[in-house]
Amino acid sequence: MIDYSKKLTTAREVNPIDNLDYSIESDRGRILSAPAFRRLQKRTQVFALELNASIRTRLTHSLEVSQTARFIAKSILSKLQKEGLKTYGLEGLENAFVSTVEMTSLLHDIGNPPFGHFAEQTINKWIAENALPLFETFPATSEETKALKIMLAKDLCNYDGNAQAIRVITKLQRLNLSYTQIASVVKYTRGAYEDKPKKGEPFDYLMKKPGFYFSEKSAVEKIQSALHVKHGHRFPLTYIMEAADDISYLTADLEDSVEKGILSLDKVYELIKAECEKEGETYLLEVIQDRYDQAKKNEEPYQFNLFFTLVRAKLVTSLVFHVVDIYTQNHEAIYEGSFNSALLEYDTKSKYYKAIKILQTISTKHIYQNKDVQTLELQGYAIINGLLSVFKPLMNLTCKEFEALLSDEKIECFIAMRLIKRISSKQIVAYQNDVKALEGKDEESAMLLEFYYRTRLIIDYISGMTDDFALHEYRTLMAL
Repeated sequence: MIDYSKKLTTAREVNPIDNLDYSIESDRGRILSAPAFRRLQKRTQVFALELNASIRTRLTHSLEVSQTARFIAKSILSKLQKEGLKTYGLEGLENAFVSTVEMTSLLHDIGNPPFGHFAEQTINKWIAENALPLFETFPATSEETKALKIMLAKDLCNYDGNAQAIRVITKLQRLNLSYTQIASVVKYTRGAYEDKPKKGEPFDYLMKKPGFYFSEKSAVEKIQSALHVKHGHRFPLTYIMEAADDISYLTADLEDSVEKGILSLDKVYELIKAECEKEGETYLLEVIQDRYDQAKKNEEPYQFNLFFTLVRAKLVTSLVFHVVDIYTQNHEAIYEGSFNSALLEYDTKSKYYKAIKILQTISTKHIYQNKDVQTLELQGYAIINGLLSVFKPLMNLTCKEFEALLSDEKIECFIAMRLIKRISSKQIVAYQNDVKALEGKDEESAMLLEFYYRTRLIIDYISGMTDDFALHEYRTLMAL
């Protein structure tokens, strides 16, 4: 039975607020004033270290996603209103429904590292080649510690912005958001320590990427239990955020590529037209043809903006109503969290799905594979790789040496004594709290977990940087 009153609650870790609307507004305030949210303004969307302020960053992208998500949420409520919101336990919860979706969209990229998704691969490659060999030297004699060692090694090599977002919210920023708000950010339902399901297995889509780390496992399980979300299942409002994110990507990167001079308006039109004709797709072709003709009637400086404004308005509106239909037609599975697909990818025969695939193909071929864009990615790789290597001496220390280091005691590794001063005190406190919880553990497990949390600490520091700060830190430490 669908009853959103069990999902939209006031429960939170500490100091719960009895009034739901006040609780929702409290979440909104905490998110908008969070330093991690502000840092999104200087993180890559597609074009790294961009000086042109009109090019999208993670922050401006997140703002666009939040608006689209709000539109979807309000449209869903409007459609459900015909049967009566009371039927779904939504009466009086309209504000909570819309605001949670909107704020989730602002949070969805908060764990992304500098230099975009390429940095995720860089971090994982570096950890596999540098941290795991150190980790392998730790003893594990019992079956229990052997299993723990395998699980933690897998977790460390699965850095993902989605999983890091949960860590930022719960451990590094300690936003103390409501369980409802946190649960809605868990886009993928697999722990980074779990195996990825094979295609065709249950929840193969929902678990295709890591959604949280071992370090946040107990927190996520506690939230899921409180909100009646089963293992492997997703919180229902997360589907809306995901759809809004997918919709916002469609023309944004093409628009920015024209602003950057990679493509021109005429070239974008020609590419879309050619791809539509090749695929026999008429819906998108009609949309762009009408808007292109309309835009070309205007003066030259305004043609580009008018074309994308008109195309975006048409596509967003059409796709929002399409998403609303999918959501309401599959309401029970979505509410339960077992709906194993993105809303926009569910109906593969629809004209909207075909239009999306065409736009994605063009962006991949002509933007993401552009030489200048890939040059920026290679620079990001060098910076992230270089920073991790600089901080490796902290991983080479024994547990006792690192403990002494945090107590401001002198140790033999003079490099480590200077490196530790660069790491944020909030991140160090998160490490110390995790290690403090190891009291009573057997020695082998404690050693494994201490190294795991220490590695997380270094990843937290570097992945939490903005693009320009990472570049500055790299130049400083490399004496460039």
